[in-house]
Amino acid sequence: MLSTNDLPRSAPEAQGIPSSAIVAFLDAVKAGNVGLHSLILMRHGSVVANGWWYPCEPSDPHMFFSLSKSFTSTAIGFAVAEGVISLDDPVVKFFPEDVPEEISENLAAMKVRHLLSMSTGNAQDTLPVVFRNPEFLRTWVQAFLSQPVDHEPGTHFVYNSGATYILSAILQRVTGTKLIDYLQPRLFEPLGITGAKWDECPHGINTGGWGLELGTEAIAKFGQLYLDDGMWNGKRILPEGWVATASASHVSNGSDPNNDWNQGYGFQFWRCRHNAYRGDGAYGQYCVVMPDQDAVVAITSGLGDMQNVLNLIWDHLLPGMGPEALPEDVEASTELTARLASLEVARPEGSPSSDTVAKVTGHRYSFDENEEGVKSIAFTFAQNTCVLTLIDKHGEHAITAGLTEWLRSPKGISLAEPRPAAAAASWASDNELHLWLFFYQTPFTHKLKFRFEGDTVVFDRQINESFRTTECATLTGRVG
Repeated sequence: MLSTNDLPRSAPEAQGIPSSAIVAFLDAVKAGNVGLHSLILMRHGSVVANGWWYPCEPSDPHMFFSLSKSFTSTAIGFAVAEGVISLDDPVVKFFPEDVPEEISENLAAMKVRHLLSMSTGNAQDTLPVVFRNPEFLRTWVQAFLSQPVDHEPGTHFVYNSGATYILSAILQRVTGTKLIDYLQPRLFEPLGITGAKWDECPHGINTGGWGLELGTEAIAKFGQLYLDDGMWNGKRILPEGWVATASASHVSNGSDPNNDWNQGYGFQFWRCRHNAYRGDGAYGQYCVVMPDQDAVVAITSGLGDMQNVLNLIWDHLLPGMGPEALPEDVEASTELTARLASLEVARPEGSPSSDTVAKVTGHRYSFDENEEGVKSIAFTFAQNTCVLTLIDKHGEHAITAGLTEWLRSPKGISLAEPRPAAAAASWASDNELHLWLFFYQTPFTHKLKFRFEGDTVVFDRQINESFRTTECATLTGRVG
């Protein structure tokens, strides 16, 4: 388990939210095929609704992208309070061995606070250079410091994951402790969060801006801690004043009043409409803190339109948050409980059977050399299951897909993500089989399509979301 299940629970009406408002939110999510994986809604310190879209389960960790940044910021808050870092420390002072031969005026003026507020002065995100560190640069830190600082620090916003990595590097430099280990006694243990993992760079520094893995309840606890000004069960966890500082707008990031990415940026937190703020990550990890409503929304998902989810929160959940407790509503409460218990990630549509099953079972389809590294595939069908056996450059892999339900497996196949997966399949037509691999600890689903024509199979693969391409090369295999 990733965290203790110790958050208080309450009926929505007891905390001033009609169950019907939460049902309306779930209806909108389903109607829009939004792609949520989990939801925890807290009001007045209690969980009023929580659900996981099967095959996701409460004990599953989830890959964080930039939601990791808010945890990195929190570590810096501890370090500032402990006097090991100052917000006004120049960045270059921490890495004398990695600075360029000539330090520009703007680079010299870059401070810790500018890393936190994404106002380093860089004209673009430094991550591509940092992550794909040229050979002549010894470290990711050196790669970051080598980039031009075109603007005076503090005057120009650019979302900059490289800056968050530098915060992690600074923390490790001054404390001798990795970011995740530094947070363990200060944040994770007091909140009862266990099992945290965090990616590292090749030099053993936690990536900071991405790569943390935690469960949805950990997100909710983190949000509640910030909502309560750093207090947890009557004890101060975060330094006094840090929440106000971290959640305030430190730099303008746009002027569209209807865009939740244009409301100002804090210390690795986004300002939102409705006086809310949030940490979030690519493809849909959210920790939304709503001070005016005394509420927290924690979500994991796999989606491309991140504004859409926030719109649904503002349109359905926010208006339902009244100032007083509501009368018990047994009918609406029963409906909400049933809905939360029956959530499921969408599966491929179609039939569980086809006349083609008898024609393809037992045959192995071989492929010419290809960029996917796929050598052959074969299918075995049994009652309500389809077993795909794939051989690629890494070896042989088998995955069992449910023809009427998701089936969870402890691992994926190297064709896709080396992570636990669930699989579901259906016949979209008599000769076309769709098999989806959902990597339920991530935002990603790989949608495999097999079209059988005589003694050949045409194999296509699409990924729901990706930082690169979502379309993979079409492959044609032949029996033999």
